[in-house]
Amino acid sequence: MTDKKPYLRLDLSRARTIPLSTRPSKVAEDLLVKPDVYDPAMGQIEKLFPSILAGRDIRSLADAWASAVRSGRSVVLGMGTYFIKVGLSRLVIDLMERGYLHAVASNGAVAIHELEMALHGETSEDVAEGLLTGNFGMAEEMGRAYWDAVTLAAREDYGFGQALGRFISESGAPHRDLSVLAAAYQNGLPATVHVAMGTDVAHMHPSSDGAALGQATFRDFQVFSEVVKGLDDGGVYLNMGSAVLLPELFLKAINIARNIDGKPTRIVTADMDMIKQYRPWQNVVHRPTMPDGQGYQIVGHYEILFPLLYAMVRNRLG
Repeated sequence: MTDKKPYLRLDLSRARTIPLSTRPSKVAEDLLVKPDVYDPAMGQIEKLFPSILAGRDIRSLADAWASAVRSGRSVVLGMGTYFIKVGLSRLVIDLMERGYLHAVASNGAVAIHELEMALHGETSEDVAEGLLTGNFGMAEEMGRAYWDAVTLAAREDYGFGQALGRFISESGAPHRDLSVLAAAYQNGLPATVHVAMGTDVAHMHPSSDGAALGQATFRDFQVFSEVVKGLDDGGVYLNMGSAVLLPELFLKAINIARNIDGKPTRIVTADMDMIKQYRPWQNVVHRPTMPDGQGYQIVGHYEILFPLLYAMVRNRLG
């Protein structure tokens, strides 16, 4: 059979970028919730929860989280993009610094919002408006920082999350204190970023290097699988805001960790999202907890559920 030529490909080196400072954003630093407004009296609201359905489940989840911390077991947060966009970054950072949260995993779009917040103190553009002119996702500074972090990952044998955390920490970015990934790096905690090729705006930029990015995010699959192994015997995994990618990742990490090391077993998992969806239910709540663990599925808005859970955990841990 005669060999055929490769299919035609769009030349990304011709892409136009724009200054991040010229692009309007929907989310600014002053919208982020601050952990210093926490008051132990918030715990009294729990007394209004009936011990039925979600009222019972969120209490049980907070109990399991506090128990894991007290017994030296891992608590891991898997967060989707909206987790950053609804202003919860500072709560996550505070939990890591207190030793109440031991690792985070995220999808690729989280990297975009983390970089934009660190560089500019704002994120979340108007997609429809940018799409009309081809400027959607084309902020110059974000794209350059993203691919510089990929280069750092290749040089240091890092996963993408660790590279981003170090890059933001050392970048001199004016708002780097808002970065979950930077806080994880500074506290020596695993933070992983799991990328699906072509799904994130940085992949449209002229400096794109798919091979290096693929290697970096694959290292993060290995890192995450090691983290998941550490959930054994009472660890907690919380999935918030990822309907497909992180639930699929979690299932594979559970399987390969058990294949190689026979654990984790007896784990606690939870999915918290605005609607019930198939993959989080099956791949986070149901299958990985069989036969000796416990899973919870709680429906609601992240910007309400997570601060509530944050307060409940802090109350339990004093």
